[in-house]
Amino acid sequence: MSTVNQFGKKGWTPDRIKDLSGKTFVITGTTSGTGFEAARILLSKGAKLIMLNRKPKKAADSIASLKQMLGNAIEVTNITMDLSDQESVKKAAAEVLEKTDRIDALMCNGAIAQVPKREITKEGWESQMGVNYFGHFSLQALLFPAIEKAMGRIVVVGSLGYDMGIKTIKFNDLNWEKDYSPNNAYSQSKLAQIMSVYELQDRLKAAGITAVKVYACHPGSSRTNLINTSGSFMMKMIFGLMKLSPLTQPAENGAYPELMCATEPELDQSAFYGPTGRSNWVGPVGAHELKAHAKDKEVSRSLWDLSEKETGISWNL
Repeated sequence: MSTVNQFGKKGWTPDRIKDLSGKTFVITGTTSGTGFEAARILLSKGAKLIMLNRKPKKAADSIASLKQMLGNAIEVTNITMDLSDQESVKKAAAEVLEKTDRIDALMCNGAIAQVPKREITKEGWESQMGVNYFGHFSLQALLFPAIEKAMGRIVVVGSLGYDMGIKTIKFNDLNWEKDYSPNNAYSQSKLAQIMSVYELQDRLKAAGITAVKVYACHPGSSRTNLINTSGSFMMKMIFGLMKLSPLTQPAENGAYPELMCATEPELDQSAFYGPTGRSNWVGPVGAHELKAHAKDKEVSRSLWDLSEKETGISWNL
């Protein structure tokens, strides 16, 4: 892959976003961090926004903050959804489709990370896999008709963690009943998210569906509350110190890759997008290397088939 950033030395920035009036975006996890910043920037461009968050009070506070920043005329609403609970995901998806029949971009931003002790969801999945992967897998499928109608996009916010632990899907112990590791479990969930992007691209192509675009990106090392929300005391200490170093960037910058994937015309779907500076943690936003294991076709196909079986949701592609 070329090291030349297609958007120049400064990389992609929200200055490139044109007026978004009449367009509808759906984002998971917008009460803080990159999700909040992505919401703010989309609304500032005139978009209509549906936020999906687990905690109604925090969502209401976020909407109040956005209105204070941008004015009361912004079109923003929240639907309560818990990504760890498939019934909650189904209910929220139905509510979204009651509000709109067209989605210009679904941005799968919400996540948990580095959960110190093994936890399981109602469906029996390891919590990071349940929230980060299965929750979004089902949401994408359920909202797909509205995305297809708008000739819209699915944007999956992954993580460099896909390459910082287990580098495959642990099919023989998907839920870590043995040898649980916060990092390996997180790594598997983010790898699964990224693999599903390229598998979905292939399935859409085979089905002759070319209008819907699917992109994978990551926020780099951004100063957010992700680790504070779910990580161990030690991880909170480590990342707290990292936040003071030049190895991290503001949450706003971390939102740029998903905003680019949601709005920029003529992006290459086969690429992986994020910061292109030091270790891809910070720096100008553009395309950069994705390790080969994230596009392992045999593994990604098996994961997809397993996901439809586990969730009971078929994409019919």
